[in-house]
Amino acid sequence: MIFSGSSLPAAAPVAAPVAVPAAVPVAPCPASPLDADYRQLLDLCPVLRVRLLADDEPAPDRALGWYSATELATDPAALAEALAGEAARIAPAAAEHGTAPRPHVAASRLLHHYLWSVCVLIAGPWRLGGRVPSIDGANLWVHAATGDFALRPGAHVALPGEDELRAELRAAVVAQVEPLLAAFAAPTRRGTRALWGMVTDDLASAIWYLGKQLDERAGEGGAAEEDAAVAAATALLPGRTDPLLGAADFRVLCGGDGRAHHTRTRLGCCLYYAIEPGRACVTCPRTGDEERLRRL
Repeated sequence: MIFSGSSLPAAAPVAAPVAVPAAVPVAPCPASPLDADYRQLLDLCPVLRVRLLADDEPAPDRALGWYSATELATDPAALAEALAGEAARIAPAAAEHGTAPRPHVAASRLLHHYLWSVCVLIAGPWRLGGRVPSIDGANLWVHAATGDFALRPGAHVALPGEDELRAELRAAVVAQVEPLLAAFAAPTRRGTRALWGMVTDDLASAIWYLGKQLDERAGEGGAAEEDAAVAAATALLPGRTDPLLGAADFRVLCGGDGRAHHTRTRLGCCLYYAIEPGRACVTCPRTGDEERLRRL
């Protein structure tokens, strides 16, 4: 406790109690710039189901089906629970089409869901505010039954040079997903190159999606933000950025009405067609340009 005024000699009589000033209020720590980025990101991306945790909030309860990314990467029981949850989620859609999700299909779908979500969480602040978050696997959780996420945001990097910031973004994505890829190799029946191809696909897709969402929010019927996002993804993923394989490799398709549409072909298949036969993703290697234009 802090006292004001000069100290009294030990033998001096005390006529009145020494006044003790009220405690000086401690200024609250300023909010991280990431807070605003994430609020904007979650508002723009309704399909991204993420609960943001403050530093003093308890971690989600494993007993209620929440598993950290670190646990998924290192604990076979946690991974098995998450895989079972994904299989249960896609089973109704598969049943409508007379199929049943095979284990490696459920594993591929869960990994795709995880990778895309993480790429949005890392690349979103990069596109919105020029900041690259560092997501610790111990501070990111997945709910086995729903596939929802919880995140305790941590540090971030902001660099003046665009090339340096792009390199930081690639490094942040690699650092976050690399431990999990090793755990998913056997369940997905995919080798190292195919797994890193998935990461590349989902990173390009995440940036592209955000651009389209920004255009939709603007409500002017234009594609300026999508164009900028495609250019950003192309610069970020030019190819030969190991371990991220290949390039973003966007191209333009022109429809009969003269409108131009961005598209790209995924480096690998996400196996959606195995759930709904005859309807592969619009960027799937199985989907030809004529079909893409029809659906676009």
